[in-house]
Amino acid sequence: MQSAANPIICFGMDIDIAARRLAELGNPTRLQIVRLLVQAGRDSLAIGELQARLGVPASTLAFHLRGLVTAGLVRQEKQGRSVRCTIDSRAINATLAFVKENCCAGFSMAEPAQSRRVRATR
Repeated sequence: MQSAANPIICFGMDIDIAARRLAELGNPTRLQIVRLLVQAGRDSLAIGELQARLGVPASTLAFHLRGLVTAGLVRQEKQGRSVRCTIDSRAINATLAFVKENCCAGFSMAEPAQSRRVRATR
């Protein structure tokens, strides 16, 4: 793994941040949450609305939301007695752009050392 002093930066994003965000999206429940929040857009969804749409216990939803918030993919805002969740579309788009950055670019005969290090951090 890369040290904090020498992170690999691709498409303006640290590879460790991208890996964390993608790991959060790798869980079916969290991916469903993200898809619902993307669908809701700026209107956001209250935690109770998310729970009703997903049919999961409150503790399960809280666990999954905590990971998405910590990864910077979801924002929460307290409005009166409820907490509303909104997707951070800039974070989602930046993460997907990171994945697609070199799409279909091919490889040169002498692959750069940075690309080899990215593969080695798995």
